[in-house]
Amino acid sequence: MKEVRQYDSDKLWSYYQNQARESFDSSYSRLQFISKRCRQGASVLNIGAGSGYLESLLMQRGVIAYSLDPSELTVKRLNEEQGMAGRARQGYCHAIPFSDGFFDIVIMTEVLEHIQEDLLDASLREVGRVLKGGGLFIGTVPYREALRDNEVFCPHCQARFHRWGHLHSFDLNALKHLLHRNEMVVEKLYTRSFPDFSRPGVRLFLRAFFRYVLGRMGEALVAPNIYFEARTALKPERG
Repeated sequence: MKEVRQYDSDKLWSYYQNQARESFDSSYSRLQFISKRCRQGASVLNIGAGSGYLESLLMQRGVIAYSLDPSELTVKRLNEEQGMAGRARQGYCHAIPFSDGFFDIVIMTEVLEHIQEDLLDASLREVGRVLKGGGLFIGTVPYREALRDNEVFCPHCQARFHRWGHLHSFDLNALKHLLHRNEMVVEKLYTRSFPDFSRPGVRLFLRAFFRYVLGRMGEALVAPNIYFEARTALKPERG
């Protein structure tokens, strides 16, 4: 039997983020929700740039937005097209290229499920390092995803992989444990979906309302997320 190779996740996401940005259209309500959790003037790092829509929303709110992404092409696009002027950087969350205590808020929305098991703790330790004392860590992950349901096989390169590159399936307890063991104080942790309430018409509003209700119940029918907010411990001032 021919050995099945692993896929190249960096190439996969560079493609979606640059040649197929429309694949992120369904995430806009989620990103709008998260952007509203960031106050004007805050220094905010978004890890995993996606289409760059979140960075755009943050800057519209008067946030000092930074971005970290493995794709050099994505980073170049954000710096040039969105005027981030070098605040978007190429790199990985297990080795964040910013100094200690640099940010008020770090965001990882739909990112943790992509990180290799042996790098999860290192990545969260890095988040804690670059956050200020008492800084806020915000994010989402899919809730209780059946990973095998989204597995695909490429007959050309012989790779078998999750179509979106997911490596982990989280429930509330698993995510809470991950945050706690990396010295994060959990403030919010619950299931929800992110329906679009902005579309006109009673029928669309009711559909969005019921999707929201089912998401808070954790119903698999609406593919809910886990939303979390956690803080780092206060750090002693240097004398």
